[in-house]
Amino acid sequence: MEDTGPQVPAPETEPEPTAEEIAADEEQHKKQVTGYILLLKDKNLNVRWRAAEALGELGDPAAVEPLIEALRDPFVDVQWLAAKSLGKIGDIRAVGPLLDTLKSEDKWLRIGAVWGLGKLRDPRAIEPLILLLKDQRKLVRKNAAWALGNIADKRAIPFLTESLDDNDAEVRNTAQAALALISRTVT
Repeated sequence: MEDTGPQVPAPETEPEPTAEEIAADEEQHKKQVTGYILLLKDKNLNVRWRAAEALGELGDPAAVEPLIEALRDPFVDVQWLAAKSLGKIGDIRAVGPLLDTLKSEDKWLRIGAVWGLGKLRDPRAIEPLILLLKDQRKLVRKNAAWALGNIADKRAIPFLTESLDDNDAEVRNTAQAALALISRTVT
C-alpha cells in the first residue's frame, strides 16, 4: 500500500441556481427597479436623489426614461445623480438628454452630464465636451478632460494638449492622463 500523504478534500462548489431561483432573482430585481422609479417622484428630496443613485447601481435599462425625466427635477442633487446613473446604465438613449444638460447654468449638473457622457463613450459627445475644456469651473474642465480620455477619440488630442496649460493642476493632470489613454487606445 503506497502512502500518498494527507488527502485534501476537493473544494466545495456552489450548486448552479435553479430556473426557479433565477426567476425569483429577476422578479426581485424588477420590483427594486420599479420601487426606485416610483421614489423618483417622492416629495422628499433625499429620497429622490437616493433613488436616482440606486437606479444607476442596479443598471437596468427600464430606468433610463425615468432618469431622463429626473434630469428636470427642481433640485440639482437629483439631476446630477440622474445624469451619472444614466452613464452607469450605459444606454444610448441618454446621450441626447445628457448633451442638452451640458448647457445648464449649474456646474454640478454639467459635471454629472459630462461624467455620464464619458461613461457612455458616444462620439457625438466629443465636440460639446471639447467646448467644456474652456468652462469657467475647474471641476467641469477636469471632468470634461476625463470624459474625452475615456471616449478616446483622436479629435480631442489638440484640445487636451491645450489643457496642459490650464491654470489648475488637476485639470492639467487629468488632460495628461486623457492624452495617455487616447494614445494607447487609438494607435
